[in-house]
Amino acid sequence: MKVAHDALVMVVDGSKMLLFRNTGDEEFLNLQVEEAVEQKSEQDQDLSTDRPGRSFASAPNSQDRSAMEETDFKQQAEDRFAADAVALLNKRAMEGSFDQLVIVAAPITLGEMRRHYHKTLKDRLAGEIGKTLTSHPVDEIEQILMKS
Repeated sequence: MKVAHDALVMVVDGSKMLLFRNTGDEEFLNLQVEEAVEQKSEQDQDLSTDRPGRSFASAPNSQDRSAMEETDFKQQAEDRFAADAVALLNKRAMEGSFDQLVIVAAPITLGEMRRHYHKTLKDRLAGEIGKTLTSHPVDEIEQILMKS
């Protein structure tokens, strides 16, 4: 994938976001970190339970019971994190802080992010890669981008 000089590259999963600026050129990427955010998930774990809840019918003598599906607090937190990452990109796109953007995201995160793209962001989006690379070193990320 060709990543232009001065393009933004966001590498994100459900709990970590790395925002890079390419200070190199299309042939030799040189990604410099502009921003890094990691979500803490302890509070979400405190809210979760080990099993799904139960609901009892509201009729006074009813024996009808219904199992409710367990709320996936971890997935909700990851979806919020993805939406917040896109909100940052949307804001920067509308401010004109970049002309080209490449997003590298975990596949589920990428799907959630797409739901929140503003038209201005879509117009500047040069490519998307559905891979989880947040724990990779920068030089490996550069190599993967150049081979994509």
